[in-house]
Amino acid sequence: MISRFVIPALIVLQINLASALQAKPIDFAHDVVPIFKQHCVACHGGREAKGSFSLNTRQLWLESGFVDLKDAGASYLLELVTSDDPEMQMPPKGKPRLSKKEVATLKQWVAEELPWEAGFTFGKQAYEPPLKPRQPELPPAVDNRTHPLDRLIDHYLAEHQLPRPGPIDDATFLRRIHLDLVGLLPTPEELNAFLDDPSPDKRTRKIRELLDDDTAYADHWLSFFNDLLRNDYSGTGFITGGRKQVSGWLYESLLYNKPFDQLTRELIAPPTDASRGFIDGIKWRGNVSAGQTVEIQFAQSLGQAFLGINLKCASCHDSFIDRWTLEESYGLAAIYSERELEIHRCDKPIGKKAKASWLFPEIGTIDAAASREARLQQLAQLMTDPQNGRFTRTIVNRLWHRMLGRGIVYPLDAMQTKPWNEDLLDYLAVYLSDQKYDLKQVLELIATSEAYQSQVEIVEGIEESDYVYRGPRSRRLTAEQFLDGVWQITGSAPAKFDAPIFRTRVEPGTASEFDLKGKWIWGDSAKKVPPANETIVVRKIIELPAAVKRGGAVLTCDNSHILFINRREVDRGDNWAQVRTLPLHTLLKRGKNEITAIVHNGGGTPNPAGFFFDARLELENGEQRAISSDETWEWNPNAPATNEGRLGGISGKWNPVTIVKPVGSWTNAVDAQARSLLAVAAEGKQPMVRASLLKNTALMKSLGRPMREQIVSMRPSQLTTLEAIDLSNEASLARAFSDGAKRLIEQSDGDPQRLTKYLYEFALSREPTATESEIITQILGEKPQPAQVEDLLWSVCMLPEFFLIR
Repeated sequence: MISRFVIPALIVLQINLASALQAKPIDFAHDVVPIFKQHCVACHGGREAKGSFSLNTRQLWLESGFVDLKDAGASYLLELVTSDDPEMQMPPKGKPRLSKKEVATLKQWVAEELPWEAGFTFGKQAYEPPLKPRQPELPPAVDNRTHPLDRLIDHYLAEHQLPRPGPIDDATFLRRIHLDLVGLLPTPEELNAFLDDPSPDKRTRKIRELLDDDTAYADHWLSFFNDLLRNDYSGTGFITGGRKQVSGWLYESLLYNKPFDQLTRELIAPPTDASRGFIDGIKWRGNVSAGQTVEIQFAQSLGQAFLGINLKCASCHDSFIDRWTLEESYGLAAIYSERELEIHRCDKPIGKKAKASWLFPEIGTIDAAASREARLQQLAQLMTDPQNGRFTRTIVNRLWHRMLGRGIVYPLDAMQTKPWNEDLLDYLAVYLSDQKYDLKQVLELIATSEAYQSQVEIVEGIEESDYVYRGPRSRRLTAEQFLDGVWQITGSAPAKFDAPIFRTRVEPGTASEFDLKGKWIWGDSAKKVPPANETIVVRKIIELPAAVKRGGAVLTCDNSHILFINRREVDRGDNWAQVRTLPLHTLLKRGKNEITAIVHNGGGTPNPAGFFFDARLELENGEQRAISSDETWEWNPNAPATNEGRLGGISGKWNPVTIVKPVGSWTNAVDAQARSLLAVAAEGKQPMVRASLLKNTALMKSLGRPMREQIVSMRPSQLTTLEAIDLSNEASLARAFSDGAKRLIEQSDGDPQRLTKYLYEFALSREPTATESEIITQILGEKPQPAQVEDLLWSVCMLPEFFLIR
């Protein structure tokens, strides 16, 4: 017997079946796509995602919450398109509404569970760049232009029926190459010597000479990498201990021209704390969104800095602008994470855990079960794997942009975009790996090409969306280049810098000039054999009659140490065989200073223990000082607590340290390293202080130097109102021009012609024109006064010709 409840259900089923047979199945391409294109795509398709909603793919619809597959009629989509509320209705007020037929079509589309053509997207079909390297075939040389980059560029210009840009003269070249490679203006003496040199290879020799100036190169390119690695000397996170600098390690890497693949590996899988700050990111205080955690910062930073891809969108939901997904971002973040990561979509957990994974499994995978350190090592190897052409393409694209004014792929962090010349990009990328990742070799290759040494392109009226290469582009000076140039001309550079670095390479024969004065010290237990796992504190209190101009220390400890200066943590190490270096000019102050170390002896049984410290200082008053671990230091058995890099209170009595007889392995380690490292720390010959080594200032900010809370690969190119105001009356500029005016008058013996010629040659790498000379002579008169010369300095340094690298 059939239940009375079954009969109505059968009737409903028959009615539904009949309706289904009568209704024509949705044809997505012909029924649905036209509706979305007419009414919705302008605001929610392609790269548009107003209200954080994109309709580009079926998956985005499923994730949106706008459709209800169980009850099509209850879908929020239908509520929006049928609403009469002007604040809610879609399309918005003022735009044509959907017809009843169109609404019915959408309802049927939802009821049929969103039929969608495979591979279809309302977004622009993304270019998928190749992953692996490719060695392009060079076109034949034209007009004896045999340089490989010129062969590629000449072929490109011929294909586009464009003229080859003309060459630049020697003076223009010299100013351009100086600013591009070392960030400094050529002096008038350098300019005249170069112009008088008849050698046909003088440009090539000049390029190599500048690249061989290790300190000037490191000073200049430090800004590039600080921007790229969001590293600075002050600012968000640094004060609270939630962010660490990589400044010392980075500067040394540039000074010694560390291969770029090694530099990258040391950032991703830090061998010491010195390079750890990049992956640790900013630890924000309080509660943060899922997209601001250090794990997600790690994924975003690696993607942007080394692969030129934007994972910020994909850290919240599948990206609206390219192919990266939420799971891929979280997979990269999970490599770094020490905890299980729950995936959040738009800050809401979705009940799924992230699995540590690499973005390009074609060249290798991550063992998700491995330790965090092992996963980071695997990632470092995969990132720099010779088969990862995206890694090399990204950095050479950045270098091309810096040297010629526009990337081969543009913007620089949109490496999913098709390059305007794939062969040129691939050639540079392969060249970098062939040269063992030596960035200077790539810069030399670019600089020696006639393409680089060409006249700049005139860009007025050119549509950027359809970019075609026509030659290099003029570029504005960075904040650092502008200030360095002003300081060069006026002789008004600061006496001290803020970066915790050593600026000088150790030259052969220098190390023997520095005898070590430090002794190995410990507590009373060293009178016998210190016990295993003993922790004590040693300290030295010093009084300085003046601030420190330059100087540094070498130190090590068997087994480990945490060093504090004036109760702030400044160094730690756990490998006694590796002597550590520490710049002191930013840490010590005039007056009383306290150097304290919490030192620890490891091992399982009693064993030798010792702490070694040796420093050389030059004070602002010219006095030379040595600070060395010796009998005058004290020790205390009560190790204090530490909190956010600060030293807690220390109770108990302080006693004189015990001098420890060094074991052979200590002596071998220290003698092999400390003498040469101390030579660097005590080096007295220092070039001009550079703006890249200073903390950010209001003037530098207005000139475009970023705060570095985010990675910045391209600084602003347009003049702002704030910048114009600062350039007209900023106090530090006024002081520089005032000091420079007196210096120029003295240097030229008050001769207005000599003064003007020197200024123009220094600032613009040319002599003044007859008209300029006539006007300036009228202003300065026969005997220039400081106020008049100061006005002239303002005028020349505000010229667009000074501000631009042409």
